[in-house]
Amino acid sequence: MNPSVEGGAVGEPSAIPSSPHYITWRQAAIIGIGSMVGAGIFSLLGAAGEVAGAAVWLSFVFAGIIAGFQGYSFAKFGARYPSAGGMLEYVARGFGEGHFTGVTAWMIFQVNIIVTAMVAVSFGSYASSLFANDSHVWAKVFAGVVVVAMTGVNVAGSKTVVRAQSAIVFVVIGILVVFAVVTIANMEPSLLAPSGYPPVRDVFASVALTFFAFLGFGIVTFTAKDLREPSKQLPKAMYLALGTATIIYVAVSLGVFGTLTVQKVIESGATALAVAAEPTLGRAGFWLMSVTGMFATAGATNAGLYPASGLSQHLSETGEFPPFMGRYPGGRVSIGLVLTAVGSLALAIGFGLTAIASIGSAAALLIFMLITVAHLRVRSETGARTSVLLLGILTTGAAFLTFVFTTLVDEPASVATLVAILAFSVLFDVWWKARREAVPPTHAEA
Repeated sequence: MNPSVEGGAVGEPSAIPSSPHYITWRQAAIIGIGSMVGAGIFSLLGAAGEVAGAAVWLSFVFAGIIAGFQGYSFAKFGARYPSAGGMLEYVARGFGEGHFTGVTAWMIFQVNIIVTAMVAVSFGSYASSLFANDSHVWAKVFAGVVVVAMTGVNVAGSKTVVRAQSAIVFVVIGILVVFAVVTIANMEPSLLAPSGYPPVRDVFASVALTFFAFLGFGIVTFTAKDLREPSKQLPKAMYLALGTATIIYVAVSLGVFGTLTVQKVIESGATALAVAAEPTLGRAGFWLMSVTGMFATAGATNAGLYPASGLSQHLSETGEFPPFMGRYPGGRVSIGLVLTAVGSLALAIGFGLTAIASIGSAAALLIFMLITVAHLRVRSETGARTSVLLLGILTTGAAFLTFVFTTLVDEPASVATLVAILAFSVLFDVWWKARREAVPPTHAEA
């Protein structure tokens, strides 16, 4: 049985109600797959197509390789230091409990909000296309509804999250396999001819966007607290989640861009899969993929909210976050979860899909690169290979810089938001640590 978590040294957050049941490594992988599939293939094909054209499938291959390097790093780190703090525990192990770790913690918290908002927006797009004639207003309403509903699922506990996620993931993967087989069997090869691909620089620039589709693998690290033997099970869950997602992404992107012109995919935006199903399966195919898109993005919203409770409590106990963020009023509802849900609602209502994806991709690439740098400092403790860690740092850094100088330079609002995220993280960490040190622990909450 998982032990109850005791209060930390800085304030005394309420303990998480312990679950009498563990989840399996396959269930942990399902949480990651559900987050990745909903955040990626149902949301980003149009945005990625604007940059990489019909070579989006290659962009997914490159992004999968980068995610694989990062997944190796995370799996080795998680096997050695399993924690409810997930990837934040890794940063602390590499750099200590100073400002660097605190700033990274606030950035991860915000990026998780961004990812959740992005898939909620995609859910709203699919729901609106089916039930409200693509109404922009109703798309925002539906996005808000799915955030609220999935917050309720997370309040019910990790076992409820797993049950909901398992049901969603198996349905979605089954339908996507059928979609990929049917569209690839009937595709027009000329639409995928390399002669029509954009320059290699543009294809690589799109990797930052398609990498967003793999961000769910980071969520796998937060399942450590619910695994019986995290040192053995976490790596298995990580590799299964990444391998499954990569195969799905490549197959589906081949099917979509082998069926529709690049311009048609771009015009279709978040509903590109549903539009691609129509030529082969008719209107029923459009409805089937739209409903599947709703399932997938609902599952990704569910998975995106999952880390909020454990992450907030862990960081409250270690003093990186204020104590109130680790509390569970009434013994059920995590303040960290509520803040994540509220932030996701605000972003989903205030921003469009592509803008949210650009912001989240750039921030996530930077964070993952820093985590692997932290790993490099303690690699002797985890047994990780130096060469693989260096490849992870170099490939992630290259994708980040390419994206900044080829794509973000034309999106001043996204750049401003990214800078604001970093500035907020720095300022809040400096403010909180100054206050924490100035106020005696017994009065830290005053």
